[in-house]
Amino acid sequence: MEYEISDDKSRLDINTIHHFLAHSYWAEQIPIEIVEKAIAGSLCFGVYNSNELVGFARVITDAATFGYLADVFILEQHRGKGLSKLLMQQIMAHPDLQNLRRFCLATSDAHQLYTQFGFTSLTAPETMMEIRVADIYKNMLNS
Repeated sequence: MEYEISDDKSRLDINTIHHFLAHSYWAEQIPIEIVEKAIAGSLCFGVYNSNELVGFARVITDAATFGYLADVFILEQHRGKGLSKLLMQQIMAHPDLQNLRRFCLATSDAHQLYTQFGFTSLTAPETMMEIRVADIYKNMLNS
């Protein structure tokens, strides 16, 4: 199988992306409208096999000083083929993501992948703050 990676948003399959994210541990039950809005405001990367979307990632960035890597996935039937590494190589080489002062991400299970690309634990966690709303999409559905 031959794979390609593209940052052309017009090629993205929103339904596939939404279905994966809505069942993920980090965005469970996310509404499709929020997925569409997130894609619109991000630099996106699709992984394709014969024009079928099989993987995705997006970076929220100002293309000058900051980037946040989010929503990275490879569909299960395409895992184990080095696609996550290929995707990360493309992301890290993208012209809009060079010389950023800070490039962040959050992960519960892929530290080994991201350390290969220079990501580390926070060097000064005492300087970082967040507002985190756990289960936000579940709570939206119940209100």
